[in-house]
Amino acid sequence: MIDPAKFALFVGVSWALILAPGPDMLYVITRGMAHGRRAGIVSAVGVICGILVHTTATAFGVTLIFQTSALAFLMVKYLGAIYLIYLGIKVWQDKNTFSLQPSFAGANSRPLFWQGVMSNVLNPKIAIFFLAFLPQFVDQGSGKVTLQMTILGLTFALFGLCFLVLVGYFAGSVGAWLSNQPRYTKFFRRLSGGTLFVLGARLALTE
Repeated sequence: MIDPAKFALFVGVSWALILAPGPDMLYVITRGMAHGRRAGIVSAVGVICGILVHTTATAFGVTLIFQTSALAFLMVKYLGAIYLIYLGIKVWQDKNTFSLQPSFAGANSRPLFWQGVMSNVLNPKIAIFFLAFLPQFVDQGSGKVTLQMTILGLTFALFGLCFLVLVGYFAGSVGAWLSNQPRYTKFFRRLSGGTLFVLGARLALTE
């Protein structure tokens, strides 16, 4: 199984990566601020499920497709970029953003979850990251490499879930405050939409 020393190092490095501001954190913040605490938490769960797709693919070697096929990488990359840009434009134009109706929680949680999933699944850069990251902490001599990588991927996802759920909750608290401050809503609606747009453009420009 996994060497204890390597696992301890993996835990430390994982938390350093998770706590560093990045696209996932920005995505969850924008969704939480725009739609409330529940939306922030649901988006966080969706983002982590997207990460689980990549860690599972890494464990079973599927991610090698993106590393060896430029066409596959480009196709997924541009699909992801277009999707994030579309979400950004939608938030920018939606004047009901930051209008946190009580009925929202049950009605729109599912779309937000799947948007979170797809925001990561359609990012081949994450797939390549895990392909480079996870094998460094695998004990090749003990065998069961796939199982070890699966455990490491699940551990990373669990840590990420704990952190992003908190981020989503507190971002939702900010959003709840904004819903009672109409003079600020237009600015933050455009900020949220602009952030998603920038994330999409950033992904599109990834080498």
